[in-house]
Amino acid sequence: MGTVHIVGAGLAGLSAAVRLTEAGRRVILHESAPQAGGRCRSFYDSTLDRVVDNGSHLALSGNRSLLGYLERVGAGGAMTELRPAAFPFRDLNSGERWCLRPGGLWLFDKARRVPGSRPADYLAALRTLTARPDAAVADALPPGGPLYERLWRPLAVSVMNGAPERVSARLFGAVLRETLLRGEAACRPLFAEKGLSAALVDPAVAWLTRHGADLRTGTRVDGLEREGDGVAALSVDGERIPLGSEDAVVLAVPAWIAGRLLPDALPVPAAGRAIVNAHFRLPNPTELPGGLPFLGLVGGTADWLFRRGDVLSVTVSDADALAGQPAEAVAATLWSDVARALGTPDAALPPHRIVKERRATPDQSPVHAANRPGARTALKNLVLAGDWTNMGLPATLEGAVRSGEFAAQAALDTRTTTFSRLGLFPAFTLPRRGPI
Repeated sequence: MGTVHIVGAGLAGLSAAVRLTEAGRRVILHESAPQAGGRCRSFYDSTLDRVVDNGSHLALSGNRSLLGYLERVGAGGAMTELRPAAFPFRDLNSGERWCLRPGGLWLFDKARRVPGSRPADYLAALRTLTARPDAAVADALPPGGPLYERLWRPLAVSVMNGAPERVSARLFGAVLRETLLRGEAACRPLFAEKGLSAALVDPAVAWLTRHGADLRTGTRVDGLEREGDGVAALSVDGERIPLGSEDAVVLAVPAWIAGRLLPDALPVPAAGRAIVNAHFRLPNPTELPGGLPFLGLVGGTADWLFRRGDVLSVTVSDADALAGQPAEAVAATLWSDVARALGTPDAALPPHRIVKERRATPDQSPVHAANRPGARTALKNLVLAGDWTNMGLPATLEGAVRSGEFAAQAALDTRTTTFSRLGLFPAFTLPRRGPI
């Protein structure tokens, strides 16, 4: 059995590595950064004297691939499931507060819905499931009314990292289908109390090490040598690494890096919008309105507020304009929103750290969503993984893990793919180079 070289040890690469190692393949992961995790990682910040996440993420209990990945690496309890499902919001303009609590007959209970919405309004979500390939979220869920402004718009911006007028309705609908439309049991928030690395990265690295996989951090794959219809060698920090006849490569890097390694060979989507995160250290731990460790905000600049101990973290999606501002200006703007949300509008700006991810996700407009490549490529021993590939979901934690699963299965068999081998779906066969 040959070796599988995985280029990139982000969440997609780790997911592929776990599946391939389970299947008995020798795995080598090449990661240019000093640590695994990619954009899903934690780091120590000296200003705050705390470990913070590169970016805050909210997973849900309907994320079956993510939860399966955690179980495989022995980290099934690494994320806390908040029961019952509840999503607190605050309007920064009016000061109004509400909590979306799906489950049972919730649509008929005003206290569990968005204020001013009617039960029938929520049925509009079904339009995203049957939307045209070229439809944006705003085409399927037309603007207007409290439900759009207080749920559909903020949810679409956060999930799709783009305005509803320009992101794919079908991709957004795929998320709704696996979570909100499946009921309360699929909507429970999953919270990484000790950070993303502790929950999603460190357990996988430890599991892979125990099972013989080779993680090589600080090593950059700077070229792929093609010969005929396959990859003949990798260039790793300038050194040529030849591939055997049974070896394979999983390219699990961001879209722009994949485009650089395989120029003119892949339909690589353009970069999407920036995401800005701010971390504020408070003098003492502070409860958020609603009593949960997160809070949705409308009417301001901030989208979501997360609490972990004495650190409050803010996430802003579709944030190109904000990312172009100096860090101190960003901190002042976002702290103003946080202080208003806490009911202390005159509170002084505390110690903070601003993180700007300018290429946080791929462009998720209908055009780019329709042209995303599948796991297989025209090169027989090269497959793709990453939240920018065609795995049926937008660029999310769940999408990254699922893309790694698809890539692992494609790498196991370059002729036909039977998903039942990994227990993903009932058995069916795809053509050799068909999309996944």
